[in-house]
Amino acid sequence: MSEAEAQTPRFGAQPDGDATRFSLWAPSVDMVMLEIVDGDGQVLRQHALQRDADGFHQARVMDAGPGTLYRFRVREDLAVPDPASRSNPQGVHGPSEVVDLSGLAWRDRAWQGRPWHEAVVYELHLGTFTPEGTLEAAAAKLPLLQAAGITAIELLPLAAFPGERGWGYDGVLPFAVHPAYGPPAALRAFAEAAHALGLMVLLDVVYNHFGPDGNYMAAYCPELVNPEHHTPWGSAINFDGEHNAPVRRFFIENALYWMDTCGLDGLRLDAVHALVDTSPRHIVQDIHAALLAGPGRRRHVHLVLENERNSVKLLTPPAGTAAGHGLAQWDDDWHHAAHVVATGETDGYYSDYAEQPVAQLAKALAEGFIFQGQPSPFADGHRRGEPSTGLPPTAFIVFLQNHDQIGNRAMGDRVDATAPLAKVEALLTLLLLSPQVPLMFMGDEFAATTPFLYFCDHAGELAQLVTDGRRNEFSRFATFSHPEARERIPDPNAAATFQASTLRWDERQRDAGQRRLQLVTTLLGLRRQHLWPLIPQLHGAGRQVVEGDTLHVYWLGEDGTRWHVRALLGEGSASLPLGPDEHPVHLQAAEMGEGECRFTGPGAVVTFEPAVRAAGQ
Repeated sequence: MSEAEAQTPRFGAQPDGDATRFSLWAPSVDMVMLEIVDGDGQVLRQHALQRDADGFHQARVMDAGPGTLYRFRVREDLAVPDPASRSNPQGVHGPSEVVDLSGLAWRDRAWQGRPWHEAVVYELHLGTFTPEGTLEAAAAKLPLLQAAGITAIELLPLAAFPGERGWGYDGVLPFAVHPAYGPPAALRAFAEAAHALGLMVLLDVVYNHFGPDGNYMAAYCPELVNPEHHTPWGSAINFDGEHNAPVRRFFIENALYWMDTCGLDGLRLDAVHALVDTSPRHIVQDIHAALLAGPGRRRHVHLVLENERNSVKLLTPPAGTAAGHGLAQWDDDWHHAAHVVATGETDGYYSDYAEQPVAQLAKALAEGFIFQGQPSPFADGHRRGEPSTGLPPTAFIVFLQNHDQIGNRAMGDRVDATAPLAKVEALLTLLLLSPQVPLMFMGDEFAATTPFLYFCDHAGELAQLVTDGRRNEFSRFATFSHPEARERIPDPNAAATFQASTLRWDERQRDAGQRRLQLVTTLLGLRRQHLWPLIPQLHGAGRQVVEGDTLHVYWLGEDGTRWHVRALLGEGSASLPLGPDEHPVHLQAAEMGEGECRFTGPGAVVTFEPAVRAAGQ
């Protein structure tokens, strides 16, 4: 498929003048009937779709404009929602709805996006970000984030999933916004509100599997999966077997829908290590090429990967990619080393970072990946990663916590609940004043105390399987080795588990909340003023020195400018209190000469030496 062809949708219901074009890919089905239904699911009329040689069943139908409810009858005993539905207002088991966003008066046509080196990412889950749990309510909070220095919002998956509540990683309708969050137009309005404040909007998408409840494609479209490959969720999506071309196109169209139709600025691809693809060009590279050839011709677009294999190949942009477009990976290595430094925990996957964690964190700061091909004891000695020293710092997104690293803890507790304050603030200083792209999880900016637990809304046997599976996955941890201890882990299906995870915005006004907000705002102000101009000059690894519990990492710009961070991260750093009148971070420019600046924070010091100063050393 050419990049030009990828820009023309083939899947779903596309309004076309005074009619709508319906299309369903079902190559194993001989006849598909389109059923127009009412709100109670009663059939109002039927239309036979015409099958082409590629297995697409299509028809152009009059009097089926926006708001029309429909479904596809693929067998006498089975009628299914559109897998490319743009809206399923009654949930994933109900009929789909024709949607037309083309008539909206876009207020942000002049938006050019922001270059990737300016990204300060704020990850949020819509259902728990506000008590209302909607896009509209979340948009009302955006000015608070912008004032703190955030420049990019990353939304956990929006694709429709079963039940009312969930993380979103078990979605089954990849194009449809989960109805509890609002209609499709609400996402477009959210993006416009963000852009008006100078904020980018990124979206998590899941292309490695479909959820277990509501995936009707499994019943009539076996071509969707490749039984030769397997993932933790079953057979792999068919990106490289027979009939793979329409499957690849489905996901490329999905990426373009979020970016072009909904006006978003970037995508984060979940668990790309589970996207099994032996094709000459990996599906991730095809998606990236389509984004650059489409919306990327008009504005900055960004692609973020989660990849436990630490693959450098997928982080190498195509030749000729214009400056400002982002291609980056979540750096779990950075987090894991920082977490061991902060808490001393070495259970589970943290065991790989137990030895000299300060030195490992220094390596992550300087080079991105810690595991660059060496064996991982936690992974039974399998080698993990590739050398990353040739990648720029902006190829790595770093974080003290995110939805996974909090939610994967049995009690969903945040790092502030388990680590000394001084260590958290020292690591936060490193996070926000190092040239990698920093990510904060919702509530980090005011030291939220609310947990972020794993929650869902399944029913029957599946609900029990999920609850048991959630508790049993912690059996490898010493704290939960006994069955009675695991019974204390909150039930993912209980409404109370979801409710406990909702941010309490009044915590922002606590003394601790104000202290953290002041620290974050000050650090991000310094980042914007002093670090942003330097980052585009940094094309490879920094240099690292570790002296006991003190790390030093510095980066040299093309013009000789040096950015040097150092931090004391041993046990003694837990006793580094601030004076009663001392600002958490303060600029001491008066001490230095030739434009040099030093930023002193709790347990960390950052020195900026402009080219004229560095060249004289």
